[in-house]
Order: sequence, then structure tokens, then C-alpha cells
Amino acid sequence: MTEEFLQFIWEHKLFDDQNLFSANGDEIEIVNVGRKNKDAGPDFFDARIKINGVLWAGNVEIHVKSSLWYQHNHQEDPAYDNVVLHVVYEDDAKIFLDDRYLPCLILKFNQNLLDNYKHLMHSSQWIPCYSEINSVENFFVRHWLDRMILERLERKSADVQKMLTLNQNSWEETFYQIIVRYFGMKVNADPFHQLAQSLPLKILARQKNSLLHIEALLFGQAGMLNDSINDEYHKKLRQEYQFLSDKYNLIALPKHRWKWLRLRPGNFPTIRIAQLAALIHKSSSLFSKVLDCPDYQCILKLFDVQVSGYWKKHYQFGVASKAKNKALGKMTINSIIINSVVPILFCYGELNGNAELKEKALTLLENVPEEKNSVVDNWKKCGVEVKSSWYSQALLQLKLNYCDQFKCLQCEFGNRIIRMKNYRANGK
Repeated sequence: MTEEFLQFIWEHKLFDDQNLFSANGDEIEIVNVGRKNKDAGPDFFDARIKINGVLWAGNVEIHVKSSLWYQHNHQEDPAYDNVVLHVVYEDDAKIFLDDRYLPCLILKFNQNLLDNYKHLMHSSQWIPCYSEINSVENFFVRHWLDRMILERLERKSADVQKMLTLNQNSWEETFYQIIVRYFGMKVNADPFHQLAQSLPLKILARQKNSLLHIEALLFGQAGMLNDSINDEYHKKLRQEYQFLSDKYNLIALPKHRWKWLRLRPGNFPTIRIAQLAALIHKSSSLFSKVLDCPDYQCILKLFDVQVSGYWKKHYQFGVASKAKNKALGKMTINSIIINSVVPILFCYGELNGNAELKEKALTLLENVPEEKNSVVDNWKKCGVEVKSSWYSQALLQLKLNYCDQFKCLQCEFGNRIIRMKNYRANGK
């Protein structure tokens, strides 16, 4: 038995509310259970409780055992002075407030609810409700995933706002840094982010007309031009970087920060940097262009870039390979849209009171295909439909922030499954 479970029973009025009496024999009528308190203090505010026919307005505190009132030192905390009802599972002590007996209600409910809750809490499956999630009606699935996608975008929006503050409210600089981070995907996200922070967009903008200069700045700042290599293109970039780094007082990152192990050649940091250079060369004021894009196809075209001639025949400096098209792949562009474009559009709409822009961000997610990863695969195995990245992002939020933490009581799926009469029988 947990206090959290008792709060769930109380909040959703799942207890037997007929012929209620306190442990001391007072007649109890629950008019309103109150509002759940998510901060310090009593568990529920503004409850309405009739005690022996007299209506009391105040707070409700819930414990597994009534003696926990004293163990938690509530008697010394003024925040609990307005508690009008103590709700418990087991009454093992009388509680007094300023010599006034605090009415205590022993909560009674269907044992099946507790059995279902325990079954979820002790589950060893991929998610606690793996066997029963298909029993949740589609309406509630969509409603809860709506909540999850908003939670995820609000969290990402908060991250964007922090970065925006550091960049003195420059949306272009902030967008540039976010975009560059996701060029590195998971493996090289941090060094790519450090690269963007060490090389402001305004410096790259001054070299807008020269792809060679942009590549020199990016590869030089990445620490990839420090070594002397018998390669003419490398030498040319190195010479350009030496001049530009002196001009702008740049300090290169250590080369060892880049990870290469177990990466496919197309994902090597060198190729990603070459693709980034092509994007910067092609598009000035990229964030403004994204704002103006009406749909997903338009944004895809913005990121449709091809590496320079040298990188079509190389994966690393000085090592020639068979000529190959090394444009940004659609999966990579989709990942950038999901993790960079959508959050910053949502944040921009939030801060500027532009509901249409927030809706545009959500519509983008509905148009981008679902992500390909083990989490999405397992949701599909559960029988959950994943139609787009809107679904995959919502389900990722659910898995990481609810399922993995066994927060079934705060989850719409868990709520409905706990209330199922035959859950345990079905879930075995």
C-alpha cells in the first residue's frame, strides 16, 4: 500500500462514499474531494466535507497510517492547521489539532483496484501494461498522446528559451546552434554543439559567398586541420583557416572530441561538417526561411544540400574513395526537423503568442514519418499504432517519463487499466 495510491483513489472518487463515518463515529459526507496539491503542504486543497451535518471547507491530508501525522511532524507545521479531514488506510492513532480531534476517515474501496495497481507495480515487462494496453479505447489513447506531445514540446521549448537567453535573444544564432547539434546525431551531438558555440553564425555569414572559406572555418574549428597531411585540399583549407582564425581570434576544439568508432562512413564527422558547410553556403537567414515555409515539403527542400566535389570522393582527408552522392539523407533531414525545427517553431509561437505557428509545428510532426528505433518497434509490438513522428515523439515521452518510472497512477493508460475489473486475469 502506498500513499500515492490512496491519493489516486481519493482524487478519482473510487472509494465507497455511502454511509461514511469517521473512526470516532462522526457522520461524514464528501461534497468535494478538493484539488490535488503538487507542492509542499496538505495533499488536497479546498475540499468540502460535511461532518455531522455541518459543512467544513478546508484541506485533506492522506496517509497509509494515521500515526504518520506525528511521524511527519505535521502538528508543528502551520500549513496543516486548516486540515478538516484525515484520510487513512489504517487508523492507529488519534490526531488532535489545538485540542480539537481531527476526524479520521478509513478509506474503503474495491480490493480489485489495489490488486490491479500492484500487478502494474510488479510488472517486469517492457512497459508495466504491456499485455493490456490494447484494451484502452482509441479516444483515450489519442487524448493522452496529445498531452504527451505537448509535454515534450514544452520541455524542449524551455531548453530553446535558455539557449535564446544565452544568445541575447538572437533567433538565427539559436536556430543555428540547435541545427548544428543535431548534425552530430547522438554520437557527436556534444562536439557539434561546441563547434557551433565556438564559431558564431555572424562569422560564417561574412564568408557566405565562399564555400571554401566556410569549410575552412568549420573544419579548422573542429580541430581537423592541425595535422600536416599530404593532401592539396587539406593544405588549402589549413592556409585559409590560419588566416581566418587570426582575423576572428578563434581557438580550435581538440580533435579528440570527435567520435568515429562504429559509425557508418556516411555519418563520419567530416561528412556531416561538409554537409553543414553546404547548408550554410546555400541558405542565409535560415530561421526566417523556415518561418516562411508553408509545409513539410518546403522545409525538406531547404535542407536538400550536396557536399563539395572533394567530399564526393572522400570520407576522410587524404583517403580517396569511390565517387558517391553524399547529400543530406531524408532520414537525417527528418531527424533535424523533429529535434530542431519543430521545437524552435513551437517556442517562437509560444513566446510571440502565435497559436498558428504552434499548430504548424504539430502539423509538421504529423507529416514527418515515424522514427526508426527500438522504442517505436516495441510500441508497435504492444499493438499501438505509430502513424508519424507525432506518435513516435509522444510515445517516447510516455516511455521515458512515465513507463520507465512506473508512474502508472499519473498515466491515462494506467488509470483506465487499474479500473478494469478483469485486468489481472487478462494480464497473466
